[in-house]
Amino acid sequence: MESVSRKGLPANQLAAAGARKFVRALLTERATAPSATAGPGAAAISAELIHDAVLLTSELVTNAVMYAGTDIDVTCRLEHGRPDAEGDGERRPAKVGVVVEVSDRHPARGVRGGVDARTGEPGFGLQLVGALAECWGVTYHRAAKTVWFRLDATEGEPLRPRSVPQRESRPAEPPVRPAHPVTPRRRPHGFAAEWADRGGPSFLAETSELLAGQLDQDMVTALAAQLLVPRLADWCAIWLTTEGGGVQLSRVWHVDERRIAPLRDELERDPPSDIIRTAGTPWPWPECAGAAPSGGSALAFPLVARDVDQGMLLLGRAGHLQMTDTVVRMVEDVARRVAQAVFTARQYTRQTTISLALQRRQLPATLASIVGVDTAIVYEPHGEGQTVGGDFYDVFPMGERRWCFLLGDVQGKDPEAMSVTGLARHLVRLLAREGHGVESVLGRLNLAMAEESAEAVEMGGEQATSRFLSLLYGELEVDPGVPGARCTVATAGHPPPLHMFVDGAVEAASDPQMLLGIDGGTEFHASSFVLAPGETLLCVTDGVTERRCGNWQLDDNDGLIEILRDGMGLGAKALAEHVRRAAHDFGTGPVEDDLSVLVLQAVTPAADRRS
Repeated sequence: MESVSRKGLPANQLAAAGARKFVRALLTERATAPSATAGPGAAAISAELIHDAVLLTSELVTNAVMYAGTDIDVTCRLEHGRPDAEGDGERRPAKVGVVVEVSDRHPARGVRGGVDARTGEPGFGLQLVGALAECWGVTYHRAAKTVWFRLDATEGEPLRPRSVPQRESRPAEPPVRPAHPVTPRRRPHGFAAEWADRGGPSFLAETSELLAGQLDQDMVTALAAQLLVPRLADWCAIWLTTEGGGVQLSRVWHVDERRIAPLRDELERDPPSDIIRTAGTPWPWPECAGAAPSGGSALAFPLVARDVDQGMLLLGRAGHLQMTDTVVRMVEDVARRVAQAVFTARQYTRQTTISLALQRRQLPATLASIVGVDTAIVYEPHGEGQTVGGDFYDVFPMGERRWCFLLGDVQGKDPEAMSVTGLARHLVRLLAREGHGVESVLGRLNLAMAEESAEAVEMGGEQATSRFLSLLYGELEVDPGVPGARCTVATAGHPPPLHMFVDGAVEAASDPQMLLGIDGGTEFHASSFVLAPGETLLCVTDGVTERRCGNWQLDDNDGLIEILRDGMGLGAKALAEHVRRAAHDFGTGPVEDDLSVLVLQAVTPAADRRS
């Protein structure tokens, strides 16, 4: 009769503790369970048996973490002996066999004794297994390797005599503090143990997969540090070069998280004076890294991509260890991948910074304040990560009593469209300051757009794309002592502005006209009206009116008018947000175009004084 229990564990510094807890809890539960449910061999499970099983399990799991570096499965199997009655009717002593299997997914890696991560001394490892276990062995499968042991116990009898290996005592050697940096040299082979490679054959592939597509250099160093610790090192530090030619400590990681902060402080107090050029350069062992009193081994590797220094990678392991050529090549490959990921992230950051700086020039930093008129803008560019799209807006003063406002949309959403938005906005400002009225501004901008399109076709041939522009442009003129404002507005291929009166009536404030850039000879006409106190002028782009829900658009059956009417009584900012939310809620999918809302609301004299 037997029972089997299994537990999966990740390959980290908590794996051994988790395995000990699992085996101890399982055996203790069986030993203390009622006889009716515990099984026939439970009486043979003693405290001594539990202690030995937990100890050997801990050694095997630690060995698997150090040398395999893959996820671990721990299986505990109890084989119960039946306490049958003997010929005289007396009950036989209970017997139990405890078999623990520790499996990893690195069958190509041989089974070896461990090294104590705190002292650098060889651990007991498999010596303890051989001394305490009834039998043990290794089973190799195609995709896994299992190290197992068996402990047998009989009720009322002690376990078989032990022959526990003893560690030889030797005086502690003083910490090695080489000059910084120094010429790399190999320690004598007899002096140092081997720096173990716990990465496994899939380590480089996993590194490439995790770092691929990372566009933030701090995220690259964070991932790299946690990949390297504890697989290849007990701690890791990564310096990155700065634009000023210096270095900055980007990331520090340690198997003992309590040591991360003091280790960072110590490393920052003594930064590298120059980026090293040779892989595996010995480095002074920081006191805060632990491993007292003998210290440890720290090695530095350059981070170089495209023949440009990106920084330096520093790895540390407890004990005086010798890094083999195989491990050196492994770390060099990791360092190259980290350096390339940092280089890519920096290129992306540089281009993004330039792009955002250029985008910010396409739109005004602030909207001009209009006497007697409250203004609000809601602007959402469609492109991910963009601050400017094909839509643009502006409100600017023209003297003491006159203000101009505009809302436009360039055909397309690519960078070419963004370049046209800046050109159109600045050209409108220039024409207005030269004294051109609404109709003249539209006419001259239309001529400029048509000429630009003709030149693009001439230069690019049939593949060139003409750029058309829809625009709503108007002027507000305020007379001293007279509430409200005189408004003159015109649209070119743009959704007409909606004028809402104080009684809730809504009407279009301009007539539809031709898009700008199609025919250079088109004449445009403007409409004039008074925007009285309490009245609102709503201006939107087609990202609002053409928002879709199935076959329906938001502005079908005067949908935008109803939305405006539902917001009656709201202030300018609240009304702009109300329209934006209504556009989002209309469709079930994401918004597929730039979305812009401009609200101009004439306020009463009392409200204007309070503002």
